[in-house]
Amino acid sequence: MSHPRMLAALLCLACTTAVAAPPSAPAPIVTEVLRQDLPDMPGKEALMLLVEYPPGGVDPVHRHDAHGLIYVLEGKVVMGVQGGRETTLGPGQAFHEGPEDVHTVGRNASATEPARFLAVLIKDEGKPAVLPAH
Repeated sequence: MSHPRMLAALLCLACTTAVAAPPSAPAPIVTEVLRQDLPDMPGKEALMLLVEYPPGGVDPVHRHDAHGLIYVLEGKVVMGVQGGRETTLGPGQAFHEGPEDVHTVGRNASATEPARFLAVLIKDEGKPAVLPAH
């Protein structure tokens, strides 16, 4: 199975095992941009993903078991982790989620315009990018 298809399957799995988005909300489109072993950090890899939220797009509640660095390219996105406050980010703004964080809010702030962001995950090699929230 190709990496983009595997990521889409993992995202669908997270949708079924976590609190799901409203049935009418479009799911994000996730494209793997780069996967790179980090030789000076044995057992770790960097995974770069392009995430596109259609208008009204929503992520299910999930976690990554990784450091996640988010950089907004287009539109506005609303992000938040369990125990934290929601924040709305526009182009050029960034967000971090840690390995223990549960990503409780991830959505396009607009019902009419798309949004895109780059996500870089520093994670264990071979571990899925998206995991269900426990």
